[in-house]
Amino acid sequence: MKKSLALLMAASLTVLSLTACGGNGGAETTAATTAAQAEETTAAESESEVQESSDEAGEESETSGETAAAGDLQKLVIGASPAPHAEILNAAKDLMAAKGYELEIREYTDYIQPNNALDAGDLDANYFQHLPYLEQFIEQHGVNLASAGKVHYEPFGIYAGKTADLASLGDKAKVAVPNDVTNEARALLLLEAQGLIKLKEGAGLNATKNDIVENTKNLEIIEIEAAQIPRSINDVDIAVINGNYAIEAGMKVSDALAVEASDSVAATTYGNVVAVRAGEESSDAVVALMEVLKSDEIKKFMEEKYEGAVVPLSE
Repeated sequence: MKKSLALLMAASLTVLSLTACGGNGGAETTAATTAAQAEETTAAESESEVQESSDEAGEESETSGETAAAGDLQKLVIGASPAPHAEILNAAKDLMAAKGYELEIREYTDYIQPNNALDAGDLDANYFQHLPYLEQFIEQHGVNLASAGKVHYEPFGIYAGKTADLASLGDKAKVAVPNDVTNEARALLLLEAQGLIKLKEGAGLNATKNDIVENTKNLEIIEIEAAQIPRSINDVDIAVINGNYAIEAGMKVSDALAVEASDSVAATTYGNVVAVRAGEESSDAVVALMEVLKSDEIKKFMEEKYEGAVVPLSE
């Protein structure tokens, strides 16, 4: 544009100069010729600018296309407890991307919010709980959720607090257990397996401390919110701790005073599941997620990272 203005100004000066020095006819002819040349130059420059603009638009279009191609992954938003669930999901990100999905992982430190968020549609799935807890939550809260399948099992362990071993437990020793029904029952079953208490026959997975029929050491069973037990361990003699919370607290299964047996009721019952809204268990995204979480790569990750604290399930 600057070139065009310069040419037009030069042309005007030329016209004025010629008019002052000669006859009107010569000046008009020269002015006409100069104007025509200026118009041709301007037209050529305009065409060049249009072409450049078109080329730039083409380049932008190509760049936009590349960005769109890179953003073709379908987002899957999953709620999870920090360890081991979020860690496992992070390990699964590349495998999910290969299937066309981008995992967005939102971490929760309690057992209530991730189910409510899933039911409300804020999450596409969650991965933090075992099946009995999910079933109990559905019954108590009326949410429309379902299991898409079991992924792994986390052995419950009894960990030392003020008392270093089970044989040294004194009379009225304090024992911390989770305060939610399914996990409390699981803790009591583990205590019973160690000969520390005896439960009412048939109490099973619904047992509470009120179902204890024999307690020779008069153990004081203290019900505490599961996530808080590792922080309270120094205030009790022993504590029965969920696998994921033990992992988060830096505890190892190998340090536990006792661990659930692989053939126990818990081992066959308390598999951690991926939960989804009912009816979405067979969606393409959920099927892809389950295939990845049960893949050999993720099984190897669990075994190597958690050293027995997380056991992959084949079913």
